[in-house]
Amino acid sequence: MLLAVDIGNSNIVVAVHDGQKWVQSFRIYSDQKKTSDEYFVVLDSLLSHAQLFKHDINRAVISSVVPNLTRSIQKNIIRLFDVQPLMVDHAVETGLKKETIPQELGSDLLANAAQAHFMHPQGAVAVVDFGTALTVTTVDSDGTVLGAAIAPGLVTAVNALFGNTAQLPQVELKIPLSAIGRNSQESIRSGIMFGYAGMVKAIIERTELELGKEVFVIATGGLSRTIAPLIERINLISGMHTLDGLKLISDLN
Repeated sequence: MLLAVDIGNSNIVVAVHDGQKWVQSFRIYSDQKKTSDEYFVVLDSLLSHAQLFKHDINRAVISSVVPNLTRSIQKNIIRLFDVQPLMVDHAVETGLKKETIPQELGSDLLANAAQAHFMHPQGAVAVVDFGTALTVTTVDSDGTVLGAAIAPGLVTAVNALFGNTAQLPQVELKIPLSAIGRNSQESIRSGIMFGYAGMVKAIIERTELELGKEVFVIATGGLSRTIAPLIERINLISGMHTLDGLKLISDLN
């Protein structure tokens, strides 16, 4: 089995693939104050509870955008399963043109781009990832990584409102009934949901204008299914897209 780990700014996602499908997945809060030993206890407990043991895992792959956690998780995977994880960076095989990968492109966006090109090689494709940051990564039909757009994620925006204003409440994000809110919760939902839907559509339209052709749009991330009904430009929702990209990269290497 393959163990894939996606270390993000808010969560560490750990998932296990049996060669046919993802059979287990866990989310751990990304806490840079935790020691390596603390993460060992958490990982060991979760995997043991799922009846996954040392002999079950023969490959591992790690993507990380949190350098302070990378080494800790890498050491613990070796400790738990005695396998050397593949660390995703710009040097690994991805199916993309290496010379076109922007120097600062995160390994999570690299995995998104690789999986997008694998799924839709016949044309330009954009991956909209609704995570801690909202990212739109675009790849051309020949595997050229064209680049990305980055904005604060939906929950990040709500938390910023809640944390920096005296009277605005924390709200659950769902599609509002009206653009004109009659109370604080309705008003925040309208601003965030309709505002972000409009932003994504504008980025896609401008991308297509710059490229001079239509782009196939894949959505992923925790809130992709929630906001997708507001964005008719989304062609496909791929819930495990980043992890699928990590599996693809692991297979290619």
